[in-house]
Amino acid sequence: MPSLDPVPALDLSQSTAPAQSSPAHPSPVQPAPVQPTTVPAPDAAPPIVAGSWRAYAKLAKLDILDYYLSIPLVAAMLLPLGQTSAWRAAAVLALYLLGELTMVAGMVAFDDVTGYRDGSDIANYGPDAPARRLARKPLVAGTLTERQAIRFGWLAVAACALCWSAAIAVAPLRPWWALVGIAACVGLGFQYTWWLKLSYHGLQELFMAALGWAFVLPAYGLLAGRPTGFVLVQTLVFGLGPLLFGVYSNMNDADGDRAVGRLTVAAIAGPRGNACFIAAVSSLEAALVVGSAVLGLAPWWFPLLMSPALALRAAQYVQGIKDGDVLGARKRGITVHRLSVLLMISADLLAAVQS
Repeated sequence: MPSLDPVPALDLSQSTAPAQSSPAHPSPVQPAPVQPTTVPAPDAAPPIVAGSWRAYAKLAKLDILDYYLSIPLVAAMLLPLGQTSAWRAAAVLALYLLGELTMVAGMVAFDDVTGYRDGSDIANYGPDAPARRLARKPLVAGTLTERQAIRFGWLAVAACALCWSAAIAVAPLRPWWALVGIAACVGLGFQYTWWLKLSYHGLQELFMAALGWAFVLPAYGLLAGRPTGFVLVQTLVFGLGPLLFGVYSNMNDADGDRAVGRLTVAAIAGPRGNACFIAAVSSLEAALVVGSAVLGLAPWWFPLLMSPALALRAAQYVQGIKDGDVLGARKRGITVHRLSVLLMISADLLAAVQS
């Protein structure tokens, strides 16, 4: 999936051997899959058999872990309250996590179908791609058919709706805003590049952040009700994390996105405008951390605790914008997001001890 996939489509920082001549734009109706239909993995691992569970696992991109860190964060947010029984909280969070897994699986499945149809995945993951990277695109590799991927996507979305409905049924609270957030996520989440194609119409960056917010705040609402100011700040910071490594992927993919009509900031604003956008979002993250303490929404020590993540965020900007190491900055952004979540969990634990 563009921007969220931890394995980049095309590493521009390394030279590649000239590819064999092939059509520049495969037919959007019946694009030819890359042969063979099994993909050998590194270190003599067994090949991925067409239609096997391993092919579906690659389609689901189960190693995209960064959004799922919402669950331990919500669990830590609940500790200072001590209102909900442990078993009920565990049940709700487990069901919510299953909903997240299936939502993302459906979303990236439809994204792969769209990338296959418009030819962008075939261009980026052609026969010269390393086997590990090619295996992540089962349609291009020929290990799944378009029909199988679409069916899997709809089953995953249905499973998400069932899991989140069960979470609502088990939850002690059902605030209206949490239910609206869950319903919106179910109805719009899979439309990242399907049906409405939100990421094609200038909403990709907002979508990446909003998905993180939807994975935190409604889950908290089902267990604790009205969020505190500190919870809202952590929710906003969490959602900005995936955005602030996704924007560097968009820099790498700007030409391809323009070619298929995907209106990302990197594709339409140019290098200077995109750099200003990334600087603004990075500054917003810092302002949330520092401003929340100044306004009394967060403990006074919260900015000090988060300072390692803020310092790395500044280094990420220098690496990606000034030094031009786009994919290195993306990788650092993933590290910054995970560190930020760890530090926010630590903040919640400290707040629980002090309460």
